[in-house]
Amino acid sequence: MRALRTTFASHRPQRPAGAPLSRQTVWLFDLDNTLHDASKSIFKAINGAMTNAVATTLNIDIDAANAVRRAYWKRYGATVIGMARHHNVSAHTFLELSHDFDIAPLVHSENGLARKLQQLPGRKILLTNAPLKYAREVMKTLGILPQFEGLWAIDHMDIQGRMRPKPSLALMKQIGARLRVPTSQIVLVEDTLRNLKSARQVGMRTVHVFHPGTPFSSLQNGRPSYVDIRVNSIGKLLVGRQRW
Repeated sequence: MRALRTTFASHRPQRPAGAPLSRQTVWLFDLDNTLHDASKSIFKAINGAMTNAVATTLNIDIDAANAVRRAYWKRYGATVIGMARHHNVSAHTFLELSHDFDIAPLVHSENGLARKLQQLPGRKILLTNAPLKYAREVMKTLGILPQFEGLWAIDHMDIQGRMRPKPSLALMKQIGARLRVPTSQIVLVEDTLRNLKSARQVGMRTVHVFHPGTPFSSLQNGRPSYVDIRVNSIGKLLVGRQRW
């Protein structure tokens, strides 16, 4: 299997190739409905912009475009994959179109998020199916960008010429190799259960951030066997931080 096209957008110097592996916990944080409350405002803006992008690109009406958007998201984990795979659309161009709105006023999060993340020991990396430009803007607005050593966005999830975003097992297997740590040392913090299930299949530890606005979240009662901890905020991770 060919490696990922890139690793991630790094804010810090890369570890030399021969450097020893760190024993620190590596936290992989999802973005929407994990680090911020996307359901409050921003999902509506994304859905609207993405539906308009589908309608404009395919020259179809809004109702048809909305059905296409939903179908591709459910099938592939990201609408852009279906657009690129079935309609020969430039992924980069589509991602630009589908996130073309004023982001900062729509970002909402729990109080003291930056402080809480700072108190959580270990390396922190963003792992999101959102595009890099959008992810960077959200994190700047949240004031947490300096705490992350890198942002691993959908722009960086190209394996063998195809986008392989979460919940791709191929992506999950590449993460440990790229970070040069055992997967048992990695914790994925997510609101989407199918992504956590893939992470567990490759040996990662898992934290489910329950958010009622996450699609299909209401269908799951209790904590699945592939989830180590279930919380409803990032701050709750500090309660059990000694175990990590």
